[in-house]
Amino acid sequence: MDSKLLALLVCPVTKGPLDYDRTALELISRSARLAYPVRDGIPILMENEARAMTPEEVEQLPARTPLA
Repeated sequence: MDSKLLALLVCPVTKGPLDYDRTALELISRSARLAYPVRDGIPILMENEARAMTPEEVEQLPARTPLA
C-alpha cells in the first residue's frame, strides 16, 4: 500500500485514520473496530464489506506510527 495513498484515506464511518495490515491485507479503523479488505491492491472502503474486530483484536494491534 502506497504511504501517500494511505495518508489520504480515512474510515468512511468515523472519518478517522486507517492503518494497513500487510499480512491480512486489510485497512484497520481502530475507532470503528472495522477491518476493510484490500483486494488486488484496491481498498474496499464499504462498511458492509468490512470485518468487525473484537476489542481484544484492537488492543493487540501495534502502536500507531504517524506517517511521515
